[in-house]
Amino acid sequence: MLRASERTFSRRDSVSFFICIGLSLLALFLPDSVSLGVAGSLRDSVLSPLVWLQSLAEEGRTSRSRFRAVTLERDSAAFAAQFLPAIEAENRQLRSLLSLRNRLTTPYIPGEVMHQSQATEGRLLLINAGRRDGVRPFDPVISPDGLVGVIWNAGEASAYVMTWTHPEFRVSAVTADGRLFGMVAPTTTTAASEATLEFRSTSYRDTLAAGTVVVASGLGGVYPKGVAIGTITVIAREQAGWERVYRLQAAANPSKVTHVLVLREPRALSVASAFPGESVLAVLRTDSLRRVRVADSLLRVRIADSVIRRLHDT
Repeated sequence: MLRASERTFSRRDSVSFFICIGLSLLALFLPDSVSLGVAGSLRDSVLSPLVWLQSLAEEGRTSRSRFRAVTLERDSAAFAAQFLPAIEAENRQLRSLLSLRNRLTTPYIPGEVMHQSQATEGRLLLINAGRRDGVRPFDPVISPDGLVGVIWNAGEASAYVMTWTHPEFRVSAVTADGRLFGMVAPTTTTAASEATLEFRSTSYRDTLAAGTVVVASGLGGVYPKGVAIGTITVIAREQAGWERVYRLQAAANPSKVTHVLVLREPRALSVASAFPGESVLAVLRTDSLRRVRVADSLLRVRIADSVIRRLHDT
């Protein structure tokens, strides 16, 4: 049996419930102008803390969404920035390759260096051009910088390139001025990353200065004349007083090459025009300096003439 206090609270709850129902029915039948005014007054007074909490929650949700969006944009930018140097280097190589294609007069086949998923010889490159494209063994492979190697084995849709780092690589060479002939071969090192080139079979009485450019001589019928091979750095060794061996800084780095050109038959007797040597560059530099001097002289004459006219007018 309920006590008096409990009956009082129960009676109050019932009265409050019926009052709320009555107010709800009254609000349903009130005109819009009156109901909207009452709702606005409640929001501005009794419900203002709840409205403030709701707005605060919305701001927090929006801030978290913006933070996630900014984080994703930052991560995407950082991920793209990691590949930016590689993309810029590839673009430079492609522009150089297009320039080389315009200078070549012999037929060629473009190729892209592919990723080798299987264990292969580290001194070989795999390209995406094969027999169906006209690639044959012993076709020379060049890049905009110079000689990369020669086709070692040609498949139907791909081919392996023996780079100049391979122990069996040989090319008949000559200095850019045509003064001294010799044979270029890689150094006898075990690691491909440490391989450099040597200019061998040169006469002991002839001395070459550092910086001398060495190109293919065209002898042997494989490599056309004029393809850049490298630049002499130092004397590697002297053998019994009858031969000097020079160390070369290779013109093309196979580890950084992404696109190549495979020269086809019939090859031109010389491709020296595609690889301008130091003499050509010197002529271009001299011509550029001459033009700069002429332009400076004309500018000085115009300035002096303008000053004379102003003095004459005054």
